Amino acid sequence: MSRQLYFECASGISGDMTVAALLDLGADEQVLRKTLGTLPIEEPYEIHISRVKKSSLDVCDFLVELPQDGEFFDHDMEYLHGHLHEHGHDHTHPHTHAHGRGPEEIREIFAASSMTDGAKAIANRILQVLAEAEAAVHGTDVSLVHFHEAGAVDSIIDIAATAICLDNLAVEGVIFTEMCEGHGSVRCQHGLLPIPVPAVTKIASAHGLKFRFLPVEGELVTPTGAAIAAATATSDVLPASMKILGCGMGAGKRSYDVPEILRVFLVETPEDDGAKDLGKDVIWKLETNVDDCTGEELGYVMEQLFAAGARDVNYTPVFMKKNRPAYELHVICDEECVPRMEEIIFRETTTIGIRRIPMERTVLSREVRSVETSLGTAGIKVCSVGGEEKIYPEYESMAKIARERNLPLRQVYDTVKEESEGK
Repeated sequence: MSRQLYFECASGISGDMTVAALLDLGADEQVLRKTLGTLPIEEPYEIHISRVKKSSLDVCDFLVELPQDGEFFDHDMEYLHGHLHEHGHDHTHPHTHAHGRGPEEIREIFAASSMTDGAKAIANRILQVLAEAEAAVHGTDVSLVHFHEAGAVDSIIDIAATAICLDNLAVEGVIFTEMCEGHGSVRCQHGLLPIPVPAVTKIASAHGLKFRFLPVEGELVTPTGAAIAAATATSDVLPASMKILGCGMGAGKRSYDVPEILRVFLVETPEDDGAKDLGKDVIWKLETNVDDCTGEELGYVMEQLFAAGARDVNYTPVFMKKNRPAYELHVICDEECVPRMEEIIFRETTTIGIRRIPMERTVLSREVRSVETSLGTAGIKVCSVGGEEKIYPEYESMAKIARERNLPLRQVYDTVKEESEGK
């Protein structure tokens, strides 16, 4: 049997919610406190672990208190979402962190602590995902990223605590099927940002995270929460059957029209005939024939479909009635995306009919990792097949290295694959 964690993100996910849920599930609080105490952080802080009521449920709460900060304005909902205060003024937020940190400085903090090698590896993966997203958002190199959110003490603690708890629970896999997100805008040190905030959007697109948008005003998924999912998920598909061994509930700090509870289940799944590496789910294939659209129009349709959440889009040259050369459009998507895909196809092409086919598929469990190579930090996807790992370098990461070093893409791909398989 295989022990895994299933994250039910019906109210989103953040770093403190994750730590609280894992503690509630059974991660050792004393191990956590003792290990966090070895992090070489000069700023004073206190850890508070308590029980709170959320939707009349008894839920664990994890709080990093920074005495010099005074009030916790992150939970002031009017300020957080850009509304005016009672005197009609938008106030400057007094809650700031004077000392931001770069990713290398944060890695040194992890390295100097008593965290296990496993916990350090998890923490560094989460940090790398955040660093890459911030670099993409601000148009700079990962090594030059200057963190505000992740550089703050409370976020460093959230990342380290998550890694310590995950390592302590010693599970064999982590399942994230989807994360629920709200809408509107949220205030940060860069001003008002749209929800999902840019860093979350970058993480979601780079790592294939699934989102479900709720009619709720507010930020449900934080960059740290998204990074935790991207860095630790080994599957995005629930097994056909599983035994629930336990459930932990972590409280969020904000007040939205959702319970603000993250539930994490400890589940046990069978490992019959190597099936532990395989997941089953259903996807939808949409097809239509188009014989009177230009190449420019077809290219634009493909862009629109991918932007709306299509898993794959391709065209096949065909001959239709009266020997007309044409293209057959194929779209692969999740069931909830079907109406959106069809709307785009009808709006942007001349077709008057679309074929819909539900298709079962078998997928390998996967894990996205960042590895250090002779060419620098590279992103790879690792899939398990019959107990063996298969390495797939990520295209965007390879292309970035090839452009920066002026090397052929194939050379970069082969180098990263060879060095990753040797680790």
